[in-house]
Amino acid sequence: MQGKALIITGSTGIAAATARLAAEAGALLTIATGDPDTGWALAAETGAECWVGELSLLNSAESVLGVSLARYGRVDAVFNAAGLSGRRFGDGPVHECSDEGWDITLQQNLRTTFQLCRAVIGRMLEQEVEEDGIRGSILNVGSVLAESPEPRHFSTHAYAAAKGAIVSMSRSMASYYAPHKIRVNVLAPGLVRTPASERSQANSEFLDFVEKKQPLAGGMVDAADVARVALFLLSPVSRFITGDVLTVDAGWSVTGA
Repeated sequence: MQGKALIITGSTGIAAATARLAAEAGALLTIATGDPDTGWALAAETGAECWVGELSLLNSAESVLGVSLARYGRVDAVFNAAGLSGRRFGDGPVHECSDEGWDITLQQNLRTTFQLCRAVIGRMLEQEVEEDGIRGSILNVGSVLAESPEPRHFSTHAYAAAKGAIVSMSRSMASYYAPHKIRVNVLAPGLVRTPASERSQANSEFLDFVEKKQPLAGGMVDAADVARVALFLLSPVSRFITGDVLTVDAGWSVTGA
């Protein structure tokens, strides 16, 4: 990633772990986040530019892209890691899911991903092909729940719909933009140890379930382990990989626990 201009959305969890690894690898970072405290702290730690605001707003993606262009003159890679669980807004089984839960969940996961993809691809198409033969790389975050549902603890159907749509959109994008030398892939994590999962980490029954469901980790996956895979998919090392959904779930999708 030496000298590659990389935009990462989010400033905690997987996003933060990836930003740290990318900075160590020489990437030129722009961090886009709705959390000013963690955003500015992470930017100071990694030497990144920092954009703070509501990512789902109509002009936010162009504004984020503008920060990268103003500082680095281009954008080589994007990691759409920002998102949220809509459970507290009313996401749940379809017959119980509220309008607010549905709208917020799709807005904060699918819409933000779509808008930044649209903005950066428009720019990537104008850029010259790099020495590695690629114009740009996009990595979107899906979820193991899109393909491997779990009805007892994760009956959040709006979230599953958003992540499933991200997979479908990313694959269609990969097919369309491959002749233009732009790669698009999806990272599908299982249960990851992040600030967003702190409440779950305090539930002994849930931890027992995760220990069996993710046997390779014996529980939740560390964010740094997911970040290493993210950096691989963003970097020229994976330059011939596109349209893929890479699952990092410690066995979730093949375990019937």
